[in-house]
Amino acid sequence: MIIYTDGACSGNPGPMGVGAVVYKGGKILMEISENHGDGTNNIAEYLAVRRGLEEAITLGADAVEVRTDSRLVVRQLSGKFRIKKPHLRELKAEIEELSEGLDVRYTWIEREKNNLADKLAKDAIR
Repeated sequence: MIIYTDGACSGNPGPMGVGAVVYKGGKILMEISENHGDGTNNIAEYLAVRRGLEEAITLGADAVEVRTDSRLVVRQLSGKFRIKKPHLRELKAEIEELSEGLDVRYTWIEREKNNLADKLAKDAIR
């Protein structure tokens, strides 16, 4: 499965929205657009990844490629960059626990290729 994810924040910190789109075989299986209270853009990005993974697992995924336009999230979740903020380390631990036994790859994509997840995240904070 392929998951496109994006987090949005109105202000930073401010109201957060997450968007994710789960694909299999080129077809959309699930769209997620959720408000997650107040926080930062980085938290919203991590929550979007977590929600996308939760749905992919529910849909029976055994291998997932997470595509996001956040280079920081890709580098941190791939273990290439250190995470300094304790709350983000906690979210990473949750994501790792959730995806245990799942083949997960994180891929950076250009913002223009993430339009639907971006729209879903922004819709969630309106």
